[in-house]
Amino acid sequence: MSGTIAAIVVIASIAHAQTINTRWQTPFAGEPSTLMHRVADNRGGGGPGDFADLAERVQPAVIGVSSKAAATSRGLSDRLFGTPDQGPPNKQIPAPNVRDQLVSFGSGFFISPDGYAVTNSHVVEDGDTAEIRTNDNKTYPAKVIGKDSLTDVALIKVDGRSDFSHVTLVDQLPRVGDWVLAAGSPFGLGGTVTAGIVSARERDIETGSAMDFIQIDAPINQGNSGGPTFNARGDVVAVNSMILSSSEGSVGVAFAIPADTVKAVVSQLKDKGAVTRGWIGAKVQPVTPDIADSLGVNHLHGAIVASVQDDGPAAKAGLRRGDVITAAEGQPIKNAKELTKKIHATAPGSSIRLGMLREGRENSLNVALGQMPDQPKVPPAIRR
Repeated sequence: MSGTIAAIVVIASIAHAQTINTRWQTPFAGEPSTLMHRVADNRGGGGPGDFADLAERVQPAVIGVSSKAAATSRGLSDRLFGTPDQGPPNKQIPAPNVRDQLVSFGSGFFISPDGYAVTNSHVVEDGDTAEIRTNDNKTYPAKVIGKDSLTDVALIKVDGRSDFSHVTLVDQLPRVGDWVLAAGSPFGLGGTVTAGIVSARERDIETGSAMDFIQIDAPINQGNSGGPTFNARGDVVAVNSMILSSSEGSVGVAFAIPADTVKAVVSQLKDKGAVTRGWIGAKVQPVTPDIADSLGVNHLHGAIVASVQDDGPAAKAGLRRGDVITAAEGQPIKNAKELTKKIHATAPGSSIRLGMLREGRENSLNVALGQMPDQPKVPPAIRR
């Protein structure tokens, strides 16, 4: 099926629904495959008959997450909020610009018995504390250990208990076609599960980071943000984050943060409360066939430097606009995303050697990496 539709990417949180205008190919609507009836294999693929037992086993580890923030005026927020408490009927309604308390609802899950839990950064971005509600309808205060806006991952902690039900993040990512179970608290309703398959891996939805998402067709709605996606074994393969929709409702195109990304981020958040990444202070873009033709080089791959920040590491090393970076530490670079990942994964303060093409000639230089600055919140212009 060909053609395109105007669509929006929506962060799946009641209190923080981000939209990004883009265009996407209309998916093909096929018939359910007979593979729906296959039994679970050693990769945890599973099938519909497994879901009841699976849901019963994993739901005690899934939580609802709410956080509070202050707004400067009623009705002018970038988010969709719960109704502020206005008190008794005779109480006078505050005038505009009076600070109201706003509540954000999302989901999460315990990763250890002593109360460490994962959610989305955008669910708790405005505060240092949160409240969680467990599957048995008990509430606990939680503190925000750390949050990383670039990957949309946050780590929170509930103190006072060491026997919470918890789940494990996988070491091996699922294959396209594997069955998954998504869990969370859509619209703040509480424990809810939906089922589907992995539709795609390494999906780039152009959110501004170099991270790839796992695409699933299990229905995800606002409030599912931060909730886990399980394989048939009950291990977490991804953390739900966004949906693609032309109507802002669930149409079975959801995006989740891969477990390997979550594990790497959580490890740093637990150790130091933040994530540090290498940074060179340059914007890079993919080398398209047209760019390669204009440079007179066939089959050119890599990342072309679009701009260099004044006084940044790249500028100090002599990198220029128009340079094409073709290798890092002697390893070929396929595209701009791969280069960005390599730089982010390199410790600030260390040096990285970049091979490049400048004015038709091969060259190389060493760049002493700086630390990536804190990422700003998503601009209000792309929130609804």
